[in-house]
Amino acid sequence: MRIKVFAKVCLAAILFSVTAVCGQDALAKKKVVDSKTTYAKDVLQPYVDSGQLPGAISVFYKDGIQETCCIGYADVASKRKIKMNSAFMQCSQTKGFCGVTIAKLVEEGKLSLDDPVSKYLPEFEELWVRVEKTDSSWVMKKAKNVLTVRMVLNHTGGFPFEISAKRGDVRGGGWSGGAPIRQVASIAAASPLRFEPGTDIRYSNTGIDIGAAIVEVITGMKWEQYLKKEVLDPLGMKSTWFWPTDKQISNKIELYEYKENAPAVWREEMGNQQRPYNDSHVFASAGAGLWTTAEDQLKFYKMLMNLGVGENGVRILKEETVKSILAVTTRPEEMAGYSLGLTAPKVDSEDAWFGHGGAWGTKCSVNWHKKELRLWVVQRAGGPQPWVDEIKKAANEFFEHPLGRSDVDAYTGRTQ
Repeated sequence: MRIKVFAKVCLAAILFSVTAVCGQDALAKKKVVDSKTTYAKDVLQPYVDSGQLPGAISVFYKDGIQETCCIGYADVASKRKIKMNSAFMQCSQTKGFCGVTIAKLVEEGKLSLDDPVSKYLPEFEELWVRVEKTDSSWVMKKAKNVLTVRMVLNHTGGFPFEISAKRGDVRGGGWSGGAPIRQVASIAAASPLRFEPGTDIRYSNTGIDIGAAIVEVITGMKWEQYLKKEVLDPLGMKSTWFWPTDKQISNKIELYEYKENAPAVWREEMGNQQRPYNDSHVFASAGAGLWTTAEDQLKFYKMLMNLGVGENGVRILKEETVKSILAVTTRPEEMAGYSLGLTAPKVDSEDAWFGHGGAWGTKCSVNWHKKELRLWVVQRAGGPQPWVDEIKKAANEFFEHPLGRSDVDAYTGRTQ
């Protein structure tokens, strides 16, 4: 009798555990319902009509209800409309992808954020800090602080934005040119730091690339291949890669320089991202350089919003991993918030958002407490953005007064 009771208790516990996990992951599979609202379109249309804004993608999402706005053109000259599957360069949003690969290794016990970088990359054992410059020389001193994995991922390591080999004013250089990840790390180790590790902030693609090099050492794989195997493929992100196909390039969102009260002007390229975009001069870069689409980018950020579970129900990270080292800062208390390749709050709260932006104007951030998301896609080569405050107000209106799911179901003729 005792054995039977014990067996029943165990079975109940197992069923409860499975139900809890499945129920939690099922939240990510919730069907997305069109909000039928036009908050973003209403404020953006005048700028598109004037040509000042060639085209843009805006997505507001709240707990299963989504407003999707694709307005204007990916290519003004050919009148090719901007779409959710239009390819674009997301620049520094690539950093969050590196952060997720680091987070996976942390939760698997293969890495600690407080490990010395030299544990994995011996060339970082001895580092030098640049302290003074004269007309003919630099004065340097040996670094006292140990450089940690945490520091290179949250921009407190003291590294320059890019190493010299990846200068954007050199043909063949730029974020995805110049050198492969492991070589970038070696060059960085031989270069002077701007300050003692952990004592200041300097935004740095180099630091993120060092993090990716650590992933390569631990996994024995190229960082981009590990990213594809563990993140991109499981989430179904088939249009995201460092080497866009010729078809994707022909369908890409063109780059424009915005003008004051005048139509935007097409730009062929930027120094930090040089044509051709998929030839042999292109190397994977964890700091910037990943091409994607709005459809794919939503899959990544909804995974973060759902605390590690993709919209397709596939779990990429444990809930606690996202909460503890991605959704909140990993920097010292006196510094601004940043986690692992992601901007993040210093203190978690119901109103806390985390995410990242990119140099060409892209941005996505999420609130895991309220299951909210904001995505913005343009390809901007500089210039004014008079619509910024208006699109923020549009987002606030959506989040403060969303159309209830029951109202949406009634509107579309669905029944419960």
